[in-house]
Amino acid sequence: MSAVTPLPQERRLVTAIPGPKSQELQARKLGAVAAGVGTTLPVYVTRANGGVLEDVDGNSLIDFGSGIAVTNVGNSAEAVVARTTEQLANFTHTCFMVTPYEGYVAVAEQLNELTPGDHEKRTALFNSGSEAVENAVKIARAYTKRQAVVVFDHGYHGRTNLTLALTAKNMPYKQGFGPFAPEIYRVPVAYPYRWLTGAENAAAEAAAQAIDTINKQIGAENVAAIIIEPIQGEGGFIEPAKGFLPAIVEFAKANGIVFVADEIQTGFCRTGQWFACEDEGIVPDLITTAKGIAGGLPLSAVTGRAEIMDAAQTGGLGGTYGGNPVACAAALGAIETMKEQDLKGKAQRIGEIMLGRLRAMQEKYEIIGEVRGRGAMIAVELVKAGGKEPNAEATAAIAKACHAEGLVVLTAGTYGNVLRFLPPLVIPEHLLNEGLDILEGAFAAV
Repeated sequence: MSAVTPLPQERRLVTAIPGPKSQELQARKLGAVAAGVGTTLPVYVTRANGGVLEDVDGNSLIDFGSGIAVTNVGNSAEAVVARTTEQLANFTHTCFMVTPYEGYVAVAEQLNELTPGDHEKRTALFNSGSEAVENAVKIARAYTKRQAVVVFDHGYHGRTNLTLALTAKNMPYKQGFGPFAPEIYRVPVAYPYRWLTGAENAAAEAAAQAIDTINKQIGAENVAAIIIEPIQGEGGFIEPAKGFLPAIVEFAKANGIVFVADEIQTGFCRTGQWFACEDEGIVPDLITTAKGIAGGLPLSAVTGRAEIMDAAQTGGLGGTYGGNPVACAAALGAIETMKEQDLKGKAQRIGEIMLGRLRAMQEKYEIIGEVRGRGAMIAVELVKAGGKEPNAEATAAIAKACHAEGLVVLTAGTYGNVLRFLPPLVIPEHLLNEGLDILEGAFAAV
């Protein structure tokens, strides 16, 4: 078995970005891949680890994206490679629902132990975040014998028909793809920066409005599940005002509603804790995970209270590839890496560096309306000078400038005006600071 060959942890530009070989591959992509599959930065990657991506032209780019919070442990982490290589040599698939294997059980045991709460738990494994959320809805409906599902403004929960119904943002996710699944209801979220009466009122007022809407328009007795991201991802890394989530949890508990924490983007040390809901001591009934769970291989899970998870009939949960043995091996390697390298602590350190640098930039550049986030899940919301009007144009321009200098950054936000930063938790500090230097240069040039 060959060991991982580490890449030099340096930014290196030998061509314009994208380079000629990447441009050739992009032309092939346009002729072969459906137009609906977009690409943020068309550099074609050949190798990656630590905090860098190497492309076909020999450029080495700093990674502030982690494949959208997937490679938290870095690309090709040693434990992930070792475990998946061994598993590949043994067998690639049997279908757990036909002839099972230990890896699936071991991942379930790890998730039952790591997720918040000391109650008895069960886990079911799937392939993607969308599948996890969709199965959480199935499980909640089976347990409560109710149908309605409540979600929140600015939320994102996936791309299947049901999860598109749960998702708040129309373009590009929902446009032209309806009709969507019924019995989905949307209520306000405590978005401090944009709460009309001020951030200090957001938690109490948003919770009151959400609960009032549920009681009057749906009936709490008809609600199977309330689903929320503890920090909203695609919506723009919105951290609900403190006190909002506990109020919603209390309401759910009082009314027999299953509270689901969607930790698909926030989980696995990303925010400086194993799971973001731990920040306010929230213990969800069900928690959905994916992305960072398996070091880049497709895997997702629903974990929760045993009595809720066991409500679905035998055969009611599953899928041909759900809990694939190679993906399970990767998950065990990723969790091992998170524990042994204290990636919670590393995420906290990344947050300290980034928030300090970004808040200093905010003092200099009027278009930075807010800097927010926790751990290695950080964002800046850009506005037009003198107010809070979303500035999507500047956001796109700054992202483009960063890309040209070899820094991979992502955008987000309901209004398209948020730069989001998701560096691998193993990124060296010199690369983190170099990336922030590039970002500051982009702000200075806009």
